[in-house]
Amino acid sequence: MPTVMASAVPPNFSWVVPDKLAGLAMPRLPAHYQYMHEHGIRHLVSLSERSPPYHDTCPGIQVHRLRIPDFCPPSVEQIQCFLQIVEDANAKGEAVAVHCLLGFGRTGTLLACYLVKAKKITGVDAIHEIRRIRPGAIETHEQEKAVIQFHHRIK
Repeated sequence: MPTVMASAVPPNFSWVVPDKLAGLAMPRLPAHYQYMHEHGIRHLVSLSERSPPYHDTCPGIQVHRLRIPDFCPPSVEQIQCFLQIVEDANAKGEAVAVHCLLGFGRTGTLLACYLVKAKKITGVDAIHEIRRIRPGAIETHEQEKAVIQFHHRIK
């Protein structure tokens, strides 16, 4: 009998688009990967400078590294890369989770950019929406600006 690992909800985990896109803090335990895998997440976008521990315990989840320094906004290329990962995964019916260290600043910024593009809403509306779902998200003025500028670029 294969041993069934217990799953545990990862820290600061929430769905932004159910079964498609979630945000979280850095997963710290094998059980966190197990939880994500059980919920259809097959891609983990890691924004932290350190790679998440134990990611090799769950081969069913592919880790994508986009290193963004803490409290910094993502580059235009990083935003595009993130959105492409989500789009490609969702097209295959796979969910994506994105994390930084605590799941607020960098994570919230990219989640807001996703909403700008997916829901065709303004940067300001996307920031409000992410903060409603994930209180404390998007920590710096530069991160807010990145979302608003992203909206201006694609509209």
